[in-house]
Amino acid sequence: MSEQCAEPLTPPAPPVRLTPTVASDPDTPLEILWHIARHAPRLRKWVIVNRSADANLLEYISQQGGPGVRETLQMLFDSVERSRA
Repeated sequence: MSEQCAEPLTPPAPPVRLTPTVASDPDTPLEILWHIARHAPRLRKWVIVNRSADANLLEYISQQGGPGVRETLQMLFDSVERSRA
């Protein structure tokens, strides 16, 4: 007699393709944003503009640097200053 599974088998989710859209999407899980910050320097600037990125993640990215990171952080800081004025 064969054993039946209580739940139907489902295939695993495909790997997430890391793109600027994924990095800047506020619905992207924080764990994926951290993966991008650690392993995809070219996408770090896109994580900075993600409103779901927390202070720890932004600090990590600022310390690691990468293409466009300094400029993007400066734009973020400038926009915060303008909104306070």
